[in-house]
Amino acid sequence: MKKLFCLLLIFSSLYSHAKDVFIGNDYSGTYECIGHDDSEGVYAGTVKLKLVPAQSTGEYGAYDFSLQVPEYGTYVGQAAAEKDVMGINFVLPNSDTKDYGTGIARFNKNKDGKWTFKKYYYEAEYKNGNFGIEECTQK
Repeated sequence: MKKLFCLLLIFSSLYSHAKDVFIGNDYSGTYECIGHDDSEGVYAGTVKLKLVPAQSTGEYGAYDFSLQVPEYGTYVGQAAAEKDVMGINFVLPNSDTKDYGTGIARFNKNKDGKWTFKKYYYEAEYKNGNFGIEECTQK
Protein backbone atom coordinates (compact mmCIF):
# COMPACT_ATOMS: atom_id res chain seq x y z
CA MET A 1 0.00 0.00 0.00
CA LYS A 2 2.84 2.34 0.86
CA LYS A 3 4.44 1.73 -2.58
CA LEU A 4 1.14 2.46 -4.33
CA PHE A 5 0.74 5.72 -2.41
CA CYS A 6 4.29 6.79 -3.35
CA LEU A 7 3.68 5.99 -7.01
CA LEU A 8 0.43 7.95 -7.01
CA LEU A 9 2.14 10.89 -5.33
CA ILE A 10 4.95 10.90 -7.91
CA PHE A 11 2.53 10.54 -10.81
CA SER A 12 0.25 13.34 -9.60
CA SER A 13 3.20 15.69 -9.06
CA LEU A 14 4.23 15.26 -12.70
CA TYR A 15 0.89 16.62 -13.88
CA SER A 16 0.10 19.19 -11.23
CA HIS A 17 2.52 21.95 -12.22
CA ALA A 18 1.24 25.19 -13.66
CA LYS A 19 1.17 25.58 -17.43
CA ASP A 20 4.09 27.51 -18.89
CA VAL A 21 3.29 30.83 -20.56
CA PHE A 22 3.32 30.61 -24.37
CA ILE A 23 6.55 32.19 -25.61
CA GLY A 24 6.58 30.88 -29.19
CA ASN A 25 5.91 32.82 -32.37
CA ASP A 26 2.24 33.48 -33.05
CA TYR A 27 1.56 32.46 -36.65
CA SER A 28 -2.11 33.48 -36.51
CA GLY A 29 -3.41 35.18 -39.61
CA THR A 30 -4.59 34.79 -43.18
CA TYR A 31 -2.20 33.53 -45.83
CA GLU A 32 -2.42 33.50 -49.63
CA CYS A 33 -1.07 30.24 -51.03
CA ILE A 34 0.01 28.70 -54.31
CA GLY A 35 0.28 24.95 -54.35
CA HIS A 36 1.13 22.07 -56.61
CA ASP A 37 -0.79 18.87 -55.97
CA ASP A 38 0.63 15.73 -57.58
CA SER A 39 -2.87 14.59 -58.67
CA GLU A 40 -4.65 17.90 -59.30
CA GLY A 41 -1.88 20.26 -60.48
CA VAL A 42 -1.47 23.93 -59.61
CA TYR A 43 -4.02 25.60 -57.33
CA ALA A 44 -4.48 28.74 -55.22
CA GLY A 45 -5.96 28.87 -51.74
CA THR A 46 -6.32 30.82 -48.53
CA VAL A 47 -5.07 29.47 -45.21
CA LYS A 48 -6.29 30.76 -41.86
CA LEU A 49 -4.40 29.95 -38.66
CA LYS A 50 -5.67 30.86 -35.21
CA LEU A 51 -3.66 30.30 -32.04
CA VAL A 52 -5.47 28.37 -29.29
CA PRO A 53 -3.91 30.03 -26.21
CA ALA A 54 -5.45 27.60 -23.70
CA GLN A 55 -3.64 24.70 -25.40
CA SER A 56 -0.33 26.49 -26.10
CA THR A 57 2.56 26.29 -23.65
CA GLY A 58 6.20 27.31 -23.64
CA GLU A 59 7.51 27.21 -27.21
CA TYR A 60 4.64 24.91 -28.33
CA GLY A 61 1.68 26.48 -30.12
CA ALA A 62 -1.70 24.88 -30.85
CA TYR A 63 -3.73 26.20 -33.80
CA ASP A 64 -7.05 25.90 -35.55
CA PHE A 65 -6.39 25.50 -39.28
CA SER A 66 -8.45 26.00 -42.42
CA LEU A 67 -7.59 26.06 -46.13
CA GLN A 68 -10.15 27.32 -48.62
CA VAL A 69 -9.55 26.20 -52.21
CA PRO A 70 -12.03 27.48 -54.82
CA GLU A 71 -13.89 24.67 -56.62
CA TYR A 72 -12.80 22.14 -53.94
CA GLY A 73 -14.06 23.55 -50.65
CA THR A 74 -12.70 24.33 -47.21
CA TYR A 75 -10.36 21.91 -45.50
CA VAL A 76 -10.40 22.08 -41.70
CA GLY A 77 -8.00 20.78 -39.11
CA GLN A 78 -5.55 21.54 -36.39
CA ALA A 79 -1.86 22.24 -36.14
CA ALA A 80 0.91 22.05 -33.57
CA ALA A 81 4.05 24.17 -33.78
CA GLU A 82 7.46 24.06 -32.14
CA LYS A 83 9.64 27.07 -32.94
CA ASP A 84 9.50 27.47 -36.76
CA VAL A 85 8.09 24.02 -37.61
CA MET A 86 4.38 23.15 -37.69
CA GLY A 87 2.62 19.81 -38.12
CA ILE A 88 -0.82 20.11 -39.73
CA ASN A 89 -3.71 17.65 -39.94
CA PHE A 90 -6.52 18.48 -42.39
CA VAL A 91 -9.68 17.04 -43.94
CA LEU A 92 -12.24 18.07 -46.54
CA PRO A 93 -15.45 17.40 -44.54
CA ASN A 94 -18.46 15.67 -46.05
CA SER A 95 -16.41 14.26 -48.91
CA ASP A 96 -16.42 10.68 -50.11
CA THR A 97 -13.04 11.22 -51.87
CA LYS A 98 -10.97 10.51 -48.72
CA ASP A 99 -9.37 13.94 -49.18
CA TYR A 100 -7.48 14.28 -45.90
CA GLY A 101 -3.88 14.22 -44.81
CA THR A 102 -0.95 15.47 -42.80
CA GLY A 103 1.51 18.24 -43.57
CA ILE A 104 4.66 19.78 -42.23
CA ALA A 105 5.51 23.45 -42.64
CA ARG A 106 8.50 25.65 -41.91
CA PHE A 107 7.97 29.36 -41.19
CA ASN A 108 10.19 32.33 -42.05
CA LYS A 109 9.74 36.09 -42.28
CA ASN A 110 10.05 37.75 -45.67
CA LYS A 111 11.69 41.14 -46.39
CA ASP A 112 8.37 42.88 -45.58
CA GLY A 113 8.23 41.30 -42.11
CA LYS A 114 5.35 38.95 -43.05
CA TRP A 115 5.29 35.29 -42.10
CA THR A 116 5.71 32.82 -44.94
CA PHE A 117 5.67 29.05 -44.91
CA LYS A 118 6.34 26.15 -47.21
CA LYS A 119 4.28 23.04 -46.51
CA TYR A 120 4.72 19.49 -47.76
CA TYR A 121 1.62 17.32 -47.34
CA TYR A 122 0.79 13.65 -47.73
CA GLU A 123 -2.64 12.08 -48.29
CA ALA A 124 -2.46 8.29 -47.92
CA GLU A 125 -5.93 7.49 -49.27
CA TYR A 126 -6.73 10.29 -51.72
CA LYS A 127 -6.55 8.81 -55.23
CA ASN A 128 -4.51 5.86 -53.88
CA GLY A 129 -1.89 8.17 -52.38
CA ASN A 130 -1.06 11.80 -53.07
CA PHE A 131 1.27 14.61 -52.02
CA GLY A 132 1.87 18.26 -52.70
CA ILE A 133 3.68 21.45 -51.75
CA GLU A 134 2.22 24.85 -50.84
CA GLU A 135 3.99 28.17 -50.48
CA CYS A 136 2.05 30.74 -48.45
CA THR A 137 2.50 34.39 -47.49
CA GLN A 138 0.68 36.22 -44.72
CA LYS A 139 -1.64 39.01 -45.89
